Amino acid sequence: MSVTTITASTNGSIGGSANNASRRHLRLDRSHVVFGTGKRFLLHRCVRNVPFMSPSDISRRQGTRVEAGWFFKGGGNQGSEASSERSDSANEDILIFFYQLDLATRVQYALNLEEYDIAKQLRNKLNEVETEVIKQQETKRGLSSKSEAQDKGISILRLRADLQNAIENENYSLAVEIRDQISKVEADSLAASIKAQAFQKAQFEFRLGQKVRHKKFGYRAVVCGMDPVCCETSSWMESAHVDQLTRGPDQPYYQVLVDVHEDPNLLVAYVPEENLLAPEEPDKARFDHPYTSFLFYGMDSAGDFIPVKQLREKYNRPRHEVPYDPQDEKSGDGGS
Repeated sequence: MSVTTITASTNGSIGGSANNASRRHLRLDRSHVVFGTGKRFLLHRCVRNVPFMSPSDISRRQGTRVEAGWFFKGGGNQGSEASSERSDSANEDILIFFYQLDLATRVQYALNLEEYDIAKQLRNKLNEVETEVIKQQETKRGLSSKSEAQDKGISILRLRADLQNAIENENYSLAVEIRDQISKVEADSLAASIKAQAFQKAQFEFRLGQKVRHKKFGYRAVVCGMDPVCCETSSWMESAHVDQLTRGPDQPYYQVLVDVHEDPNLLVAYVPEENLLAPEEPDKARFDHPYTSFLFYGMDSAGDFIPVKQLREKYNRPRHEVPYDPQDEKSGDGGS
């Protein structure tokens, strides 16, 4: 398989060029499937070339953007309002997922060649990445929010004891300060509890691999990730005008791949549920995006994409079965 190079820079590209001397590269080298005397040499070379880049390493790259330099000219409108929902963090999340798949493939390939030392090295790298991903997922899914709410509850009890002591000692200025602290901690605790409960009771209108259309901007997209609430930064929410949404940030948000024929500059968007529509009729039209090849097996009979097993496991989503349609059988009989 060929080498995939992902260029992360302000004007970076995949499959395109960038005249930026300061650009940085995240190289994701696929396993070489080769036969013959050179296979061991290439496998050793693959291992040496595999960089370890944890999710935190990527997320610390402030001011960088990973984009697709696509070859289509039509459709998209640079600087359009749709770019307000572009998400670099969602893009990075997908690339990290690809990195995991790539390492897992290499481990299996090394085992097939009985290169157990190399398989162990790759497995160790994969464990490091998986550990970091699990930490981020726990934070994202509200498990840390639940713990945070409990910690804040303890802090409130201590502050109330301090408040009582300040009142008994007639230190009223200190009592006012402590009272204000209690109000702030209570508000933070409530927000953390709401987030944790939202993740535990999440209900999604759309599913992985489903083709959707944006209500406002009109582009076609496919769902490749989902969160019960908006997990972006406050600055992103401000630029995306989340405060103007009917349901605000406390609604499901979806990572979607945008059809490059319609907007080749958007690539990955992070869209609130209220802004998405499912097509009334099955959408079997062509859909192009550089990420579909490793996130999905292909399209089903209804035109939606079939997510790979690892993607379903990542979001703990069941396999979707296309309902049986007798019309399909009738149309098939009529053509025979």
